[in-house]
Amino acid sequence: MADEEQHEEFETVGAGASLTYPMQCSALRKNGHVVIKGRPCKIVDMSTSKTGKHGHAKVNLVAIDIFTGKKLEDLSPSTHNMDVPNVVRIEFPLLDIDDGFLSLMKDDGSTKDDVKVPDNELGKKLTEEFHEGKELIVTVVAAMGEEHALSYKEAPKSG
Repeated sequence: MADEEQHEEFETVGAGASLTYPMQCSALRKNGHVVIKGRPCKIVDMSTSKTGKHGHAKVNLVAIDIFTGKKLEDLSPSTHNMDVPNVVRIEFPLLDIDDGFLSLMKDDGSTKDDVKVPDNELGKKLTEEFHEGKELIVTVVAAMGEEHALSYKEAPKSG
């Protein structure tokens, strides 16, 4: 069973919570989320085109994948349903950075060690500031069984 190692474990969300829910195209809004080509995306632009006498209005969506930053587009009749991902943002205090992974403190005091340090400018700055001794709060975004560190901020000084 060599491929057992490739499966990552994710915390489950409340009972019966699904990864996505349907929403009619015409009800989607800019800055909202939508699934395009199986990827959770944030809508950055949308326009509706009126079609001929018997055709349906079409919704043209332009969205950015919330994990990869790739631009995706979709054209769909306004009366059709599209999947909307359940996107969850959670803030965690950062305890440590070890071997390319963040060690984060959960509310119950246990640690969450399966979030990778982002391999971009954000990851560099986060690592730098952490090693300078700053207390940081990391915002993790999770959708459709994937999660990553989206941003971070310095923890407010107590006392």
